[in-house]
Amino acid sequence: MATKTAEKNVLVDLAAQGQSIWFDNIERGLIKSGALQHLIDSGVVGITSNPTIFEKAITGSANYDDDLHQLGTTGTDARTVFQTVALQDIAHAADLLRPVYDRTNGGDGYVSIEVSPTLAHDLAGTLKEARELWSALSRPNIMIKVPATPEGIPAIRTLIGEGINVNVTMIFALDNYREVANAYLSGLEDRAAAGEALDRVASVASIFVSRIDVAVDALLEKRIAETSDPVKQEELRGLRGKAAIANAKAAYKAWQEIFADSRFEPLKAKGAHNQRLLWASTGAKNPAYRDVLYVEELIGPDTVDTMPPATLDAFVDHGRVRPSLLEGLDQTEDTLGALRAAGIDLDGVMQKLQDDGVAAFAKSFETLLGAIEKKLDVITS
Repeated sequence: MATKTAEKNVLVDLAAQGQSIWFDNIERGLIKSGALQHLIDSGVVGITSNPTIFEKAITGSANYDDDLHQLGTTGTDARTVFQTVALQDIAHAADLLRPVYDRTNGGDGYVSIEVSPTLAHDLAGTLKEARELWSALSRPNIMIKVPATPEGIPAIRTLIGEGINVNVTMIFALDNYREVANAYLSGLEDRAAAGEALDRVASVASIFVSRIDVAVDALLEKRIAETSDPVKQEELRGLRGKAAIANAKAAYKAWQEIFADSRFEPLKAKGAHNQRLLWASTGAKNPAYRDVLYVEELIGPDTVDTMPPATLDAFVDHGRVRPSLLEGLDQTEDTLGALRAAGIDLDGVMQKLQDDGVAAFAKSFETLLGAIEKKLDVITS
């Protein structure tokens, strides 16, 4: 469980490259045992969570049973039970990370909690729940996760305008990322126009990585099977495992342009932070690829990489640090263009990945509530 950080503190090397490492996991046992504090001491400077993580935490241990028993005897419904125990974990983690937040002047030290994924296409519901979570936690180093759906984009602007930190999730397509960045800037502009301070409003734009290669590689394999031309087959094979990194680097290039633009200058002068890119889903899902591929190839300044436990352990054990994100930025369009020329509908792939991701998180959330209900029945009986 990411315990090797004491043996080889490669996280310090990543920090020297300007990259912050957040931990994509939260569980009460981590907090109680001191393991989370150990990770923070080793260089982890943030935490992300999602319904799947909480599902595994709550149903996979007895750490929550006392709370479930207490809440269950009062007749509390499963959704309220989940929110109660999740908020406790998020609050404890945020308190542990508060020194990081203070030391970095709000640059790091954040803990992210997601608005219910069942609200991904409900603007009013997203705003209501985001405000409730922000108010309930009442800590400056909280980020509310909002998906980059058509309904999520205006929510980002509104929440940033209200001074609520936002982790924008489920970003795949470059055009979608540009929408997200524009919403962030618009929120800052709204806030500035209202005479509100900008220096303590923070946001990250979470670009999902490995899932793209899973989808694109499958399409490439289909193209390879459809042609008998050995030259064409070799060209297609050469494109496997390239889409995700090229897409992330294209987003980074867009990020450089957006936050060097004159639009951001007056906001920066008022103390505004840029909206950093966060690499999500960085665990390699294809066993044929190096297990730390997506970490090693996306190391660069002003970025965040949120790693699940297995990926963090693997990188600490044998990861190699170099300023890889800055390599070949001008060639990313060539790679993406070659994929399109090979018949890969990247826009369609990205949209499907977002749709499927939102649906998967919503299903996981419903599964979580069902599991809590069953556990409540067992405990209270």
